[in-house]
Amino acid sequence: MKTFFTYLFFLCFLINSRAQAIYKTIDSYKLDGTRELKIQLPRNYDPEAERAYPLVIVLDGDYLFEPVAGNIDYQAYWEDIPDCIVVGIKQDTTREMDFSYDNTTYFPSEGGADFYEFLSGELLSFVEESYKVSNFKVIIGHDLGANFINYYLFKDNPLFRAYVSLSPDLAPEMSYRLQERLSILEQETFYYMATADADIKALKNAIVECDAKLKSIQNDKLHYKFDNFEDANHYSLVGRGIPKALNEIFTLYKPISAKEYKEKILTYSGSPYDYLIKKYENIEYFYGFEKKITENDIRAIAAACKNRDDLESLEKLAKLVNKEFPKSMLGAYYMGMYYEKEGNLRKALLRYKAGLMLEPSQYIDKEMMLEKMYEVQDAIDN
Repeated sequence: MKTFFTYLFFLCFLINSRAQAIYKTIDSYKLDGTRELKIQLPRNYDPEAERAYPLVIVLDGDYLFEPVAGNIDYQAYWEDIPDCIVVGIKQDTTREMDFSYDNTTYFPSEGGADFYEFLSGELLSFVEESYKVSNFKVIIGHDLGANFINYYLFKDNPLFRAYVSLSPDLAPEMSYRLQERLSILEQETFYYMATADADIKALKNAIVECDAKLKSIQNDKLHYKFDNFEDANHYSLVGRGIPKALNEIFTLYKPISAKEYKEKILTYSGSPYDYLIKKYENIEYFYGFEKKITENDIRAIAAACKNRDDLESLEKLAKLVNKEFPKSMLGAYYMGMYYEKEGNLRKALLRYKAGLMLEPSQYIDKEMMLEKMYEVQDAIDN
């Protein structure tokens, strides 16, 4: 286990050596002073592009920013999650005041109320004015910060779509309030909470009780996930909870897996092509930006079309690929596949030949195109 966390530390270090943090200071009227921020932009961030990115706000950015930013950069590199803008708030000298709440109402008071307004009224506006942010926002907290993120759920229109609560130090009545609030939410909301076998005992007991309440909620708009890690404590669970939470939040975004292919695509009532279009429409709806179709998903849908002998879907897929990747071999390859399945071998051969003049993709190269050409030519000759 020690080796695992050593590896995780160096992984985050190496990743962040490529995706360097930007340090900024924001003036705050609510806090009557300034706050220091750590900001990580996507590797290929282009301020002139139309694309917008999910925003991840990290409380206790002094120690929580690096593991969050590192995990996001790593998973986004492999296209398991989208590129995100990550903003950490430094609170090393102010966290007790920032996260304070009234001993009677158990809602933010004094310094806590000021910090609440700072984040919702000033910080988000600053980030949205400075960077290309989508309407999908995530907030992550640990310990006192994990309790504090819940207060943003109680706004009439919650500011965040996803909440990551790592070993929360829950305020009195918070479990009941969460159960009540999450039960009536009308917006699709992701909520992740975690504890561990060696977590602080008092915190763990309250977290487990809270989990029981949240699991009883019947609300299709709530996507709830809980983890109780073995062989982890109050601090080490952070390294395991962050990737699990990101995996849950961005499940819909992930490339089509073998499980999704078998259990969802092959059993889908509509066509494979319709499934693909619906999947990408849902991604745009949930995360606030349009995802470019990936070659992995193209291959999966093409395989489903062949499996179901759905030539109409295969033709639509080939035309879509040709439109999305006009300079790539992909369009020629899948249009050739369509003509081949249709039985029009001469047209298939022409498509494969045309593909030789285009750029190779991740999986399709000149060697593969030549193999298809020889294969079709032999079929024509015989």
